[in-house]
Amino acid sequence: MSNSNTYNEPQIIDNDSLKDFTEALADYAHNIESDIAHLKRFPEDQAVIANLFRALHNIKGDAALCRVDLGVAIIHPIETILDRIRSGKLQFTELLGETILLAIDRLELAMNALATGKSVSSLKLGILAEELDGLSQARQVQLEILTHQLIQSITGFRPSSTPVSNNARKHAVSPRSESTATHLAFFRSLAQQYESRSPHFEGRTARLLHLALVTNKLAGEPVDPIQLEAAIYMHDVGMMFLPESIWLKPDRLNEMDKIALHAHPAYGAGLLERMPDWQEAAKMVLQHHETPDGTGYPKGLKQDQICSGAKILAIIDAFEAVMLKHSHRGHSRSILRAISEINACNNQFAQEWIEPFNQVIRHMIEK
Repeated sequence: MSNSNTYNEPQIIDNDSLKDFTEALADYAHNIESDIAHLKRFPEDQAVIANLFRALHNIKGDAALCRVDLGVAIIHPIETILDRIRSGKLQFTELLGETILLAIDRLELAMNALATGKSVSSLKLGILAEELDGLSQARQVQLEILTHQLIQSITGFRPSSTPVSNNARKHAVSPRSESTATHLAFFRSLAQQYESRSPHFEGRTARLLHLALVTNKLAGEPVDPIQLEAAIYMHDVGMMFLPESIWLKPDRLNEMDKIALHAHPAYGAGLLERMPDWQEAAKMVLQHHETPDGTGYPKGLKQDQICSGAKILAIIDAFEAVMLKHSHRGHSRSILRAISEINACNNQFAQEWIEPFNQVIRHMIEK
């Protein structure tokens, strides 16, 4: 597995075997998450360490059986680390636990990408495997430095904390008039109605609003914050015009479901377009599922065809979705794993907004 092409362009021997391994990996991930959460509180619990080792050993065995060499390469050094902890040569640390979870998540991302014919070149799998190999041979005194280094490599955080767009051209900020405040209150009430449809959505609007406004501010506020606030409230209101069986569906969507789902930005945008002074917010809502590579919806826009507010909204909406995905599987709401997934999607998000967003997340972690 030393050839870099093996990580960037792994060969699929058999699609059915890939599916079997992917499903098995998802099943193991839940128990791995639970065991690591336990070990963060009780790091010397040998029974749980043994359970975790067996889970990793079984994943590696399944990968070998299904001829998924990439799975073997990623899991083998983690298995070695767990074996050293089991024998008392290493001690479990919280950061080590987070590193293991990052590796499992990155492997799941790779399997899902391969199953759908997508490239895995942006997932940094070669770096992950190399740094896990180094970690598997590390002494205890090196552990904290190496785990921190690996997490930084995979999440894509840069050491600099200087905003990349401090000199961005500022817009003319809309005045917050009495009618504006009334409209925003109405938009917020619609967002709260959407939130009430699922216990998993509790607090969602406030989280998205904070991430969007702070990211915009770090970049020099090139987007009108009042229009951005309206877009946050309204971007998913169109979901309520769809059957709940579609947007609360835990399983994969079929093609008909996807067609219906792709209509929701136009509903929210249509409401805003019919009100005075909210045209910019309407454009953000309509475009928030467009992607720089042109594979988004509803119009397949590319790069500069997409407005900046929609680009911000796309990133924070995806971040929240990843956090929700982990909560459905019993995962702790790991900020590090969510941000690593966002940084791995090179073509899905506007790169000029990734670094300001990373800074926001970095500040959250450091608090």
